[in-house]
Amino acid sequence: MPTFFDPTADAAEASEALRGLAHASRGLDQPAEMYGVIGDLSSGMRSLRQVLDQIADVHERKVAHAFNDDGNHEAGVRDALAAAEELRQAANLVDRAYDRLADGFIAAGKIAWHPDPAVEEAAPSRWVNVVFFQGDEADRPLRILGELGHVDAVDYLAQWDYGDETTQAALENGYVYDEPVEGTNDQVAISGDYALVVNPHIGYVSLLRRYTEPDTEAQEAAQTGPPPMRDGPELLVSYSSPGAPKRTDLPAPKSDGSWFEPAKIAAVKQARGLGL
Repeated sequence: MPTFFDPTADAAEASEALRGLAHASRGLDQPAEMYGVIGDLSSGMRSLRQVLDQIADVHERKVAHAFNDDGNHEAGVRDALAAAEELRQAANLVDRAYDRLADGFIAAGKIAWHPDPAVEEAAPSRWVNVVFFQGDEADRPLRILGELGHVDAVDYLAQWDYGDETTQAALENGYVYDEPVEGTNDQVAISGDYALVVNPHIGYVSLLRRYTEPDTEAQEAAQTGPPPMRDGPELLVSYSSPGAPKRTDLPAPKSDGSWFEPAKIAAVKQARGLGL
């Protein structure tokens, strides 16, 4: 929740909220819901423009206290004024973007979305096992989960998802479930087509992916074309995603927080070392 008095904490929360929206909007398939999303984004852009102007003002008002790392006041003043100018330019660009977004919002409000002409019964989906880690192997994903939240943990574990190959192996070995497996002490978090199952008491973590039985005609048609590289959903890129730089300095998971909560705002502030 916003504090309305701590700009550092509120900025961190706004960043996390936008990241969550970027992830959630990948699965937006109800057109009527988009109108409200655009409206909220319009409001957010107006606030962003105000924030940029206010931060620029602070750089100008506090210029007497500006020094560079070597203690040079003149250089600090130049940098403070340059930062203020760039922030104001950014605010102007946001203002122009808001105007275009407002036009899009008006146009979207004129649309009457109709349901699909032929509504077929959706094929039932099941869950296939992607990967299961326990003991020492589970330490890294559990640390990512504890410090950064379940989206980053899913991104990390998804590198073991090889699409059709993973699906076929799960089907052959019977690792297919009607619902994500959930024991007495298990915690489950859904992220797109993935389900993250964690038991912090026993120390294991597993990733499952939603699987829908393909119809025969579509499967035969797919065989005539080039095989897909991967049938899993596209993920947001984070440092824990495949191909991203690996970090080995992750702290141990917090014992007093929820496994499915992002890092505390206070921890973000301390890590960034921000101050006037």
